[in-house]
Amino acid sequence: MNGLQELRDRLVEVNEQTAALFAKVDEEKRQLNDEERTELDERLAEFDRLTAEIKQRERFMEQEKLLTTAGENRKTKADPPGTINHPDGDVQETQAADTRSVGNRKLSFAEPARAKGKDYGRWGWRSMGEFAASVKLASARGGAIDKRLVETQAPTTVGNEGVGADGGFAVPPDFRNEIMERIGGEDSLLGRTDQLVSSSNQITVPQDETTAWQSSGGMLTFWENENTQKTQSKPLLQNVNVRLHKLTALVPVTDELLEDAPAMTMYLRRKVPQKIDFAVNLAIVQGSGAGQPLGLLNSGALVTVAKQGSQTADTVVYDNVLKMYNRLYGPYRAGAVWLINQDVEPQLHKMSFEGTSSSVPAWLPAGGVSGAPFDTLFGKPIIPTQACDQLGDLGDILFVNLGEYMTVTKTGGVRAETSIHLWFDYDTTAFRFILRIAGQPWLSSAISPRDGSNTYSAFVALAERA
Repeated sequence: MNGLQELRDRLVEVNEQTAALFAKVDEEKRQLNDEERTELDERLAEFDRLTAEIKQRERFMEQEKLLTTAGENRKTKADPPGTINHPDGDVQETQAADTRSVGNRKLSFAEPARAKGKDYGRWGWRSMGEFAASVKLASARGGAIDKRLVETQAPTTVGNEGVGADGGFAVPPDFRNEIMERIGGEDSLLGRTDQLVSSSNQITVPQDETTAWQSSGGMLTFWENENTQKTQSKPLLQNVNVRLHKLTALVPVTDELLEDAPAMTMYLRRKVPQKIDFAVNLAIVQGSGAGQPLGLLNSGALVTVAKQGSQTADTVVYDNVLKMYNRLYGPYRAGAVWLINQDVEPQLHKMSFEGTSSSVPAWLPAGGVSGAPFDTLFGKPIIPTQACDQLGDLGDILFVNLGEYMTVTKTGGVRAETSIHLWFDYDTTAFRFILRIAGQPWLSSAISPRDGSNTYSAFVALAERA
């Protein structure tokens, strides 16, 4: 695009020089002399050459875009005027012409169509670094504003367009999606929860906590005799109102880092997801429920298994995990995982139980005998996370089915804005990321069995071993 823009600028310059030549002759009320005719011929020839080269470059750019799609173009009635459809589902949208006035003439240069497929989510930016550098330049006093910052597909989050002080420039959605993908990745607990999406800041969901063996309350079953009136029952539902909380990350980036776009891109992609990822994990496990999600450890649904009578402090023994496995409600075991503080691992590596002739290891390594991507205990994955407490404390090891934990996120996922004004005097640009999220267990209390005294749950923890 730089070469094409230079050609357009030169075309305008040639036209201005030609107009100036004629203005001079007209002002002096005379004919062109031989030198001026030669100069005019050169100007007109250059104008024609530039015009032809611009058309060739524009045609070549269109050709390159068309070659990225397969099959023939197709046009649908549902598409707005000025769009081109391609067989792979990409849609191209033509941009408004760049029109400049020179004297009494207007020169119009049509912008090449921009792909709305793979590139649309980035609004034309090659990387987060290129976007950030352009924001910095546009926000500076007298700085040039890149057209991609103020086009209709890249609106700012507050009122005005292209004014950093009034809310900043919106970060393209593909960069926001990259952050959300990291949050929902393998090491994130959010991706294992029962995820809901809400367009508002709160959601109301119906909940039924009755058990199949419950003899009163809710829907019931009865053995009836022939020709007798059937006994009625009805659902016992309660509405649960969940309000979303705001999780933010304010990331300062120095001007020096902005000048090196690749380094800035790697910095944001590494640091911001790590901060958001850990905050969500910590809330799911330990959240207080006040201004943040309600965590497992603070939930009324948590079942706590007591330590062994003579157990040494800061240890995890086989009887601990056996009892924890027993207290997880049977139907929930299929999707259950172990969450541990990493300091618990040495305890698991040495854990065994007595077999018929020798000790049998309770723990199996990943990719070995288990053939699984995680270490396993009772056949269930073991996930180390810093959201668990230190060895010996309540919450250092958990056996849970996170599918029974509800999370609600705001439609659109992470919202992101950029501004240079917060730390302008430090030569630092601020990147702000906001995630609206709520979370709590579906169960409000542990499950009482039909017979027996032990309660069950989807969330089981080992008590403190001091």
